[in-house]
Amino acid sequence: MGGYTGKILRVDLTNRRVKTQGLPQEWVSDYIGGDGFAARLLYEEVPGGTDPLSSDNKLILATGPITGTMWPMSGRCVFVSKAPLTGIWGESHVGGFLGPELKYAGYDMLVVEGRSEKPVYLLIQDEHVELRNAADLWGMRTDDVTAAIRRETRDPETQVAAIGPAGEKLVKFAAIIVNNARAAGRTGMGAVLGSKNVKAIAVRGHGGVTVARHEEFYKLAKEAHGRVRENPQAQQMGIWGTWILTAVKQEIGELPTYNHRTGVFPGWEKLSGDYIRPRYTVSDRACFGCSLSCKKVNYVREGPFRGTLEEGPEYEGLMAFGSSLGIADYPTTLKANQICNKYGMDVISAGGTIAFAIETFENGIITEEDTGGISLKWGDSNQVIRLLEMIGRREGFGDLLAEGSCEAAHRLGRGSERFAMHVKGLEVSGQDGRTHRSIGLSHATAARGADHLRSLVTVDQLGYEEVAAKRWGADKLPEIIDPYTEKYKATAVVETENAYCIRDTLIVCWYSVSWPPIFWMEDFAQMLPLATGIEEFGRVDNLTKIAERQVTLKRMFNVREGITRADDRLPDRFTKEPMPEGPGKGQTVDLDPMLDDYYSLRGWDIETGHPTSKTLRRLSLEWTVN
Repeated sequence: MGGYTGKILRVDLTNRRVKTQGLPQEWVSDYIGGDGFAARLLYEEVPGGTDPLSSDNKLILATGPITGTMWPMSGRCVFVSKAPLTGIWGESHVGGFLGPELKYAGYDMLVVEGRSEKPVYLLIQDEHVELRNAADLWGMRTDDVTAAIRRETRDPETQVAAIGPAGEKLVKFAAIIVNNARAAGRTGMGAVLGSKNVKAIAVRGHGGVTVARHEEFYKLAKEAHGRVRENPQAQQMGIWGTWILTAVKQEIGELPTYNHRTGVFPGWEKLSGDYIRPRYTVSDRACFGCSLSCKKVNYVREGPFRGTLEEGPEYEGLMAFGSSLGIADYPTTLKANQICNKYGMDVISAGGTIAFAIETFENGIITEEDTGGISLKWGDSNQVIRLLEMIGRREGFGDLLAEGSCEAAHRLGRGSERFAMHVKGLEVSGQDGRTHRSIGLSHATAARGADHLRSLVTVDQLGYEEVAAKRWGADKLPEIIDPYTEKYKATAVVETENAYCIRDTLIVCWYSVSWPPIFWMEDFAQMLPLATGIEEFGRVDNLTKIAERQVTLKRMFNVREGITRADDRLPDRFTKEPMPEGPGKGQTVDLDPMLDDYYSLRGWDIETGHPTSKTLRRLSLEWTVN
């Protein structure tokens, strides 16, 4: 096979043993790579009811068949585990160069299991794999850890995935930070490493990746790079990064403000790309194989956060520490993002949990007696920085917030639950189903909780109506495009989710193929046989079935943890509180009819949300009920 190394690296921390095993051929044909491989292994080897922070949980780092090739934006990889934040399926993707380096070292996957008695870091240098003493690294921030390991290995090209104090303290939304600024942020993967006494994973490889049909693959990849550079949306992303979304979200009334109370923020302009880039951006950065350079390094020259130099934040960070907290100040969001990077925390969950705390304080549910004398209020920059540091160290009131908004609300009670904006325990990202019904359904049904990265229907914003009409039917298109109706949204969400699923098995970035996602399956079907030599991957219907298998396997993982239809819910704010202003004024989400449609299309039982036995047999997943 082309594209694969054919090897899985296993590290048993308890017994300090390292071994390699062959990549099962049936995994390749049934799952392709990335998320799919990880889903199969996690389901088989982490039983239902496992404590995510116990030695029985496992952390998986997975790549795909084109990771490290010349295909555009092929530098991503994924961390997968049972999630400390939610207790269900957990995954977090990250760009940069870590994924290719693992492939060059000779491995498609890394599986970390057990628990080390003492702090260690894992060093992978091709066939040399070693657990090194990390006692002197324990307590360090992620940037210092990365620098120290590179000094020790005497190799600046070593790719370092590290946890900071938040991971050590088992903050439930602790992140794994790759090379200082790229975050595998969501669901608490950093806490899993911390629970295993692993401070970092350092990788250096000197091999390569061989594709099956080199000349044809090279030609197609070259064309793909050209298409990326010509794509108008990609070009804008290269200039502004994800900051371009701030203006778009404000225009459609979907910029989360004051803990998602509204979708319009008066100070949005100071969080937009037009404002930020000329004042703060000092350089652009790119991940492996990328010609867009959407990552931005920024510097604050004056004010209370003078001297702050950091990559980011992305749009989600601008939302989490800006509009959602009532802060119209870019330096605050940059400083907050820097703290999250150094301590190792997810920006969305960190900001969302602070917003929850402010609103509960505002409504008299908690007082200064609960917060340790802190008077919480919207728009207070210094307060946000203070709270982030308290969370990262689990100090005082920060110890409660380190549990995330769902658990914090559960412990507080007193009606605070209605201010926790989460789905299945994962804080809602920077979208709002009231003004974009398809994202409401995506948030409710996604395997890891309120997730905008496994399905995001944007055909209505990008001018591809003619293509969409051919795909979904001209009769359905007006209502699919209408953001304020629930009708046919499941059709678009399921197909987009399938395309995103294959994207996450390869693993590639959004802009590595044609845009929008309704084109992706054809692109993948054209490219995959050239990379792997597996002709079955050249059929869209086969790729669709593989995607359905992965989505359903993740669902079965969650079913085993007790998830049902009752958990596929949005916060009451989105279903019962009409949008108070903006283009979506008066709108709420009617979730149930969309869920009925979604379950029917997926072949899941409408009453329970569980995959039916017929569906499991069709997808060769009947083994999940044994």
